[in-house]
Amino acid sequence: MSNPAKSIRIGTMVSGNKGDAAERIGQIADLGFESFEPFFWQTTKGQDLAELGKRCLEAIGDRDITISTLGMFGNPLEESASDLETLQGWKDCIDNAHHFGASCVAGFTGRIRGKPLTDSLGRYKQIWSELAKRAADKGIKIAFENCAMDGNWASGDWNIAHNPDAWELIFNETPDDHIGLEWEPCHQMVYLIDPMPQIRKWAHKFFHVHGKDATIRWEVIKEHGIFGKEKFVFMRTPGFGDSNWTDIISELRLAGWSGSIDIEGWHDPVYRDELEMTGQVHGLNYLKKCRGGDFVVDP
Repeated sequence: MSNPAKSIRIGTMVSGNKGDAAERIGQIADLGFESFEPFFWQTTKGQDLAELGKRCLEAIGDRDITISTLGMFGNPLEESASDLETLQGWKDCIDNAHHFGASCVAGFTGRIRGKPLTDSLGRYKQIWSELAKRAADKGIKIAFENCAMDGNWASGDWNIAHNPDAWELIFNETPDDHIGLEWEPCHQMVYLIDPMPQIRKWAHKFFHVHGKDATIRWEVIKEHGIFGKEKFVFMRTPGFGDSNWTDIISELRLAGWSGSIDIEGWHDPVYRDELEMTGQVHGLNYLKKCRGGDFVVDP
């Protein structure tokens, strides 16, 4: 019988900027990952994405591994050379997602730099209404990561989709059913927002989930606050942070959610550099344990 646990898969992200995403997938595919999210930072560097998708699927081979989502991270709302490359990257990812077997493209909304969040809404609607139509024509979903990239309501760069107030605004501008979120609890916790109630309200808009956690140092907050010299929060690989992912995954299941939880690494202050994959494999096994159901016995 099929394993119902794998309606939620546990995987990781793989950088596509250096042109070696397929090779990297081949290197780590036997570590137990069940999905991959190839992603690009600001530019695809002119890569042939159709050919890259073919190579990524060849690297997976006959393993039970999927690619549900591509990542394209940058600021497509502004008009510098790199911003325009990001916008083109979104178009190229939407057009070629099917070559990877993916049905979703995720990234930042973009933002008018240095302005209040609401000043970006007009440009947001202009750009994303067009991209939404492009995606709909190809059966692709668009998902915005809930990362503030150090911005706030008054000013910032990169992204406006970083808290529920902003989600209300952007989904009002683009009410399309196929525009949603690439959600992760970490990006709420670093701003002292409880992520759990969000699942109950917003899970219908979660098209992809990032596996990243946070450790909040409450003793530092009590003594130094959040604007002092002492760091009050660390981004962590799942299994090392404060979240109970059994509860998170249970809430996702209760909401009827299915899809991939792909680990976003390269942030943990301890399990990094030479220990990066040690941390990620621990996170992979931890999330599988929290998901449960890896061993299903036929009745």
